[in-house]
Amino acid sequence: MTESLFPRLAEALALTEIDQKLACTAAVHADWLAGRLDHTDPAPVELSCGRPARPELVPFRAVPQRNPRTLEGRARLLHAITHIEFSAINLALDHAARFHGLPKAYYDDWIEVAAEEAEHFALLRDRLRSLGHDYGDFQAHAGLWEMAEKTAHDPLHRMALVPRLLEARGLDATPPIQRKLEEAGDEASARALDIILRDEIGHVGMGDRWFRHLCEERGIDAEQTYRALLAHYEAPWPQASMNRAARLAAGFTERELDDLLKGATAQAD
Repeated sequence: MTESLFPRLAEALALTEIDQKLACTAAVHADWLAGRLDHTDPAPVELSCGRPARPELVPFRAVPQRNPRTLEGRARLLHAITHIEFSAINLALDHAARFHGLPKAYYDDWIEVAAEEAEHFALLRDRLRSLGHDYGDFQAHAGLWEMAEKTAHDPLHRMALVPRLLEARGLDATPPIQRKLEEAGDEASARALDIILRDEIGHVGMGDRWFRHLCEERGIDAEQTYRALLAHYEAPWPQASMNRAARLAAGFTERELDDLLKGATAQAD
């Protein structure tokens, strides 16, 4: 006997208490792997993104700068990354819950990502607690979720502008952050980010794969469409300091990276 996948995803997405959300996400993942959930039964559900009362969410530019050479600065830096991982749990759940009628492999991917993001969150929260702080102690921003809301009407737009654009920026940002943590003597946090970078290459790769799949279904060129969507949404262009090796591993092509680099240079001029 199976039940519809979508109400279960909606339940996990809506939860506001952190430990309940982590447990519910793990339970959905386990039941999906065991074949107890049916993605062909799109039971109507209302989707609501649940998050705890803290951290306080403020505009991106209002989040204070973080100096990892101080203990508080390192805590603020880890808190920012922990918040991204919490947001990524909700994003993966929403990717799977919102868009019906896609191949089973699509749901395989995003349910797996939700479970991995929950593991990342727990790992970074432990590091944050080792510095005498916890998730919610500092302000954070909601940039990832804002883009999810803008692209809620079309999975092609969602795959392009959330995993393939905003989450791909994490591939670029992680090695410099690791170097700063190592210079500050926080080897444990730097090594935790090794795990996250490895997995995030795969997550961005899933976004790339489904974006290209949907472009092929619609008979449109993926890389031209990507640039057009950046312009349409006035989205932040990928920066010149790209982690080329990670982006290639995630599915970007050499030609596309060269074109994006030209675009980043033109924007800077």
